[in-house]
Amino acid sequence: MIPAKVFEKTLLSFFAPIRPYLDDPSVSEIMINGPDQIYVERKGILALVDARFENEEALTAAIRNLSQYVGKPVSAERPILEGRMPDGSRVEAILPPVAPDGPHVSIRRFFKETLTVQRLVELDSLTDDAAEALRAFVIAKCNVMVAGGTGSGKTSMLNALSGFIPDGERVVVIEDSREVQFQKPHVVQLEARPADAKGEGAITIRDIFRATLRMRPDRVVVGEIRGGEALDIVQAMTSGHGGCMGTLHATYPRDTLTRMETMAMMSDVDMPLAAMRAQIGSGINIIVQVARLQDGSRKVTHITEVLGFDNARQAYDIQDLYVRRYAGMTKDNRIRSRLAPTGVLPVCRAQLEEHGVSLPAEMIRCAASAALQKEMDDAAQ
Repeated sequence: MIPAKVFEKTLLSFFAPIRPYLDDPSVSEIMINGPDQIYVERKGILALVDARFENEEALTAAIRNLSQYVGKPVSAERPILEGRMPDGSRVEAILPPVAPDGPHVSIRRFFKETLTVQRLVELDSLTDDAAEALRAFVIAKCNVMVAGGTGSGKTSMLNALSGFIPDGERVVVIEDSREVQFQKPHVVQLEARPADAKGEGAITIRDIFRATLRMRPDRVVVGEIRGGEALDIVQAMTSGHGGCMGTLHATYPRDTLTRMETMAMMSDVDMPLAAMRAQIGSGINIIVQVARLQDGSRKVTHITEVLGFDNARQAYDIQDLYVRRYAGMTKDNRIRSRLAPTGVLPVCRAQLEEHGVSLPAEMIRCAASAALQKEMDDAAQ
């Protein structure tokens, strides 16, 4: 048995051409498009760098060494590898024949410093007021989905929101590949396992989720919802397991619900569409929409409440509680924007009161101002 430290050192030697970027805390992602083209991302901006692998064989050897390190087979028959570097950075590698121009590798950096909500406020990803509202929703065990595109900061936001979970609760985190970093005292981390070279032994997120519900969780968190497990999560939300959290890929809050609907239909449960939509509409309470803007910054763009599904309109009922407003560009090409309350109070505020938390004062003032303006407009008519 090769000692772990020796194995890690050997693996990193195979990735020597990109080692400086693996050690650079400002780099958030490394993209290897074959041996001769490597891009890195800093602050949301991509840049081509001079690093090169000696040839395609050297890059392939690095990927095969990584597959041995993570214990997952990779070959022409199984050309896709998901794994982690020794520091926890996530790796997605694709080999020929799926990648005919040569191996492609994307390394999403793992940062040891977990972003807190306060840090996100400092970065202007959200405001103190919006952070206070999110704190109330999490403590009150509202079911929260964080949605956004690739590289928009979904996992970072999920990690930040975990800071609001009371310390006395038992949290079970389920992932395909471990990325979530909850800084809480009672966290159970579970990870799915792909099939072996013979196609056997796979443990899916759905398998783990079903087992988790018998492990007395106060909250269940799914790092990324990708398929049929969406239905299991929604059913858990509507059957007494409050405070569920997760991330998924979607561009806007309404898209988040239709994506959940589509993924729920991937399950092997034959459920009428009307019943599925009703469960999604009542199970999910809050959507936190995040995005990577044109200038590379990552922002919360919407905090939206889900009110249910309207059968007459055949559409989900949602209301935006906070929306990011845009005000042009600065001289250094940064986007001016601010996350502002819409003047709408959440329907779930009774649930907040049950848990001893309240809405932020600015949100209430904004709602009162909007109501007064509406009265004046109605009187003028």
